[in-house]
Amino acid sequence: MNSPQIKSDQLYTYEDYCNWSEDEHWELIDGVAYPLHGEMHAAPARTHQDVVVQLLFQIAGYLKGKPCKVYVAPFDVRFSKKDHKHKKKDTVVQPDIAIICDKEKLDEKGCNGAPDWIIEVISPNSASRDHIQKRALYEEQGVKEYWLVHPIDKIVTLYHFEKSNNSQIIAAEGQTPSFIFPDLIIDWNEVFV
Repeated sequence: MNSPQIKSDQLYTYEDYCNWSEDEHWELIDGVAYPLHGEMHAAPARTHQDVVVQLLFQIAGYLKGKPCKVYVAPFDVRFSKKDHKHKKKDTVVQPDIAIICDKEKLDEKGCNGAPDWIIEVISPNSASRDHIQKRALYEEQGVKEYWLVHPIDKIVTLYHFEKSNNSQIIAAEGQTPSFIFPDLIIDWNEVFV
């Protein structure tokens, strides 16, 4: 299926998104389409993927035998506008890592509603969107914890949305516990091998 010419000045719905080519990876935030990796077919950098895999490995090991599930992109997380009468979907994102504990939110298309914890590994072409638009979106939609990992600078911005104004920037070294899973400790020496 070929996608229509997608324009940055036009608004789209989740229905539009579902009809686009599977070869093209996009996100919708409030109906605005953003290419996932800057260029439609460009894959993330190798360092980006290394960090995602190492984080996934540690998180998946911790969650083994627990009710929560961890998913990696491409994995659709769909949101409705909270003030929308008909709950029309115009936002779908593909976080690098999403942890979901409410199985009712999961379906064959991905996650319908807020994951408990989202991790984005920053790429140069998505940094401002991850820091500004997605941070605001995730907080508004009820994500409990949000991490932004900067693989080049080796720093992490941590948000704990359940506590007001609880954010911090740390060096990605040593070990860091999750806010919502305090016994899940990320070992940065394993992430940045």
